[in-house]
Amino acid sequence: MKQIVLGTAGHIDHGKTALIKALTGIDTDRLKEEKERGITIELGFASLMLPSGLRMGIVDVPGHEKFVKHMVAGAWGIDLVALVVAADEGIMPQTREHLDICRLLAIKKGLVVVSKIDLADPELVQLVDEEVRELVKGTFLDGAPIVNVSSLNAVGITQLVTTLDRLANEVQGRTSEGLFRLPIDRVFTMKGFGTVVTGTLVSGSISVGDTVQILPSSREGKVRGIQVHNEIVEMARAGQRTAVNLQGIEKSRINRGDVLVRPQAITPTYMVDAYLEHLTTSPRPVRNRKKQRFHIGTSSILATIVLLDREELAPGEEGFVQLRFEKPMVALPQDRFVIRGSSAIQTLGGGVVIDSHPAKHKRLAKDVVAGLMILRDGTEEEIVSHHLVHSGGKGMSLRELRERVNVSPDRLSKLLRELLTRAEIVTIDGDEGRFIHRTEYEQLKKKILSYILEFHESYPLRLGPSKEEVKSKLPKNVEAKLFHYMLKELVDSKEVLVEKDKLRLSTHRVSLRDDQKRLKNRIAGLFAKGGLQSPSLKELASKLSADDSEVRNVVRLLMEEGAIIKAKEDMYFHREAVEKLKGQLIQFLRIHHEITTAQFKEMTKVSRKYAIPLIEYFDNSKITIRVGEKRLLRGE
Repeated sequence: MKQIVLGTAGHIDHGKTALIKALTGIDTDRLKEEKERGITIELGFASLMLPSGLRMGIVDVPGHEKFVKHMVAGAWGIDLVALVVAADEGIMPQTREHLDICRLLAIKKGLVVVSKIDLADPELVQLVDEEVRELVKGTFLDGAPIVNVSSLNAVGITQLVTTLDRLANEVQGRTSEGLFRLPIDRVFTMKGFGTVVTGTLVSGSISVGDTVQILPSSREGKVRGIQVHNEIVEMARAGQRTAVNLQGIEKSRINRGDVLVRPQAITPTYMVDAYLEHLTTSPRPVRNRKKQRFHIGTSSILATIVLLDREELAPGEEGFVQLRFEKPMVALPQDRFVIRGSSAIQTLGGGVVIDSHPAKHKRLAKDVVAGLMILRDGTEEEIVSHHLVHSGGKGMSLRELRERVNVSPDRLSKLLRELLTRAEIVTIDGDEGRFIHRTEYEQLKKKILSYILEFHESYPLRLGPSKEEVKSKLPKNVEAKLFHYMLKELVDSKEVLVEKDKLRLSTHRVSLRDDQKRLKNRIAGLFAKGGLQSPSLKELASKLSADDSEVRNVVRLLMEEGAIIKAKEDMYFHREAVEKLKGQLIQFLRIHHEITTAQFKEMTKVSRKYAIPLIEYFDNSKITIRVGEKRLLRGE
């Protein structure tokens, strides 16, 4: 069944708490101080069974200006609002402010309750009704029902219940398919149970036995029990006022404003991109880098407002901003928020989060603003594509996309399938579900081809660069898995060939001039003749009266072709001589099980200058293993 939460709003002492008691029989003022002072300080909670059978949760909010932050916390999770205006006082400052807050939080439906009609004559009640209609004109409450009641003698209560029932059935229920989030508005302990947190479950669902995480601290615990409307249940769903008994987390480790989520499902953020509406009632413009109080969910945090599309935001104007927080907090795209003064207590504006994990932006940049407009007004497919384009070579995992797009898992999977079908994106990790935009993917492939071509032009006598060389030329955020995925595609399409761990374009051939061919043959002959006492590159150049760089290029080519091997820097040997020695060494070790350096030197009939690099070459080639001053056959 659909879950609906009603919230009250209105000025202090306009009868919100008394109204809820008349409706439900529950006094939501539970604190001793509230009883003594006769005002609501903290959020209060109740529930009402409507005639249609729908059970409505109710959140009672404080009306005093000092506790507006509590009002915002209570209003964030409601579906319906009852704006309460006392007949004997009429519209007051917090009446207007609470209405602004409800509008900024995008509450779509509600009604006005003119209370305390027993304290005013009919003419005054009628006048208040007219003032209210004028107040709500142009807002979401324009044309909404106005119900006159007296909580003291129950006049109008039946009509109010009937009206609430009709409105509740018109409201669209919250989905349980999204990421589970429970913004915490109360934390307490119960004897015999331990830590209990409460809040309005804004999306997803939770069951007894589930592992959960407290953000932003990332502490984990288990759900020991759940209550909805004071009834024990096995599962709670979006839209329900929920109490969760936690196991494994102490009360002192949880604060109001924290959010209960599933482990690793949501990442706290230090900044968000948003679209901000500055109220016309605000006394002055918002200037760049102004610090104000940011309210979202049940949390309140100081934020620096960075204006992205203008120098200042005048009262009544709207614009794109980046909000940078003094500490991490939790937000997702489409979340609504309120901005209040950091010193003066006044609601200045509010708006909607459009990116919960943005990069720092350059101000007044046209491309940045264009991207933000896509995130605000674009289709879901356009938003997914935008994030993947801007993730570059790193791409984004399915988990990251869920945070950035904030649609149900099924809907996101469908969007990705459609984009894959149209070849607009590429999946590079089937296990984790990592995606990259086709545009970025093709650009990276072009960079691979471009670097190999550049290498061929710079070193025409070499087969090509190594895989590691090519990978190092790509952006650092390109993971090895993506690189190998692209390389396989290039190899499969015959654009790139792999030869002895070297990459070359299929169109590239090592082409030697006649003089280079002669030099190559002479160098190969000298290495073959030298055997295990081969000449150095400098000696080769001198002996052949050749250029050092030319000799080095030819030697590298011979090495890539496999004719010679490199034992260490500037020491090369003919492969046939090394392979013959390897056979002798293995045969010796199989008989004697070990060999000393002196014995190896005796076997080779060369000086230590050559013997040491050769035995170390066999160590590095995993033929032998050094134990002390001896070598053993590896694996025996």
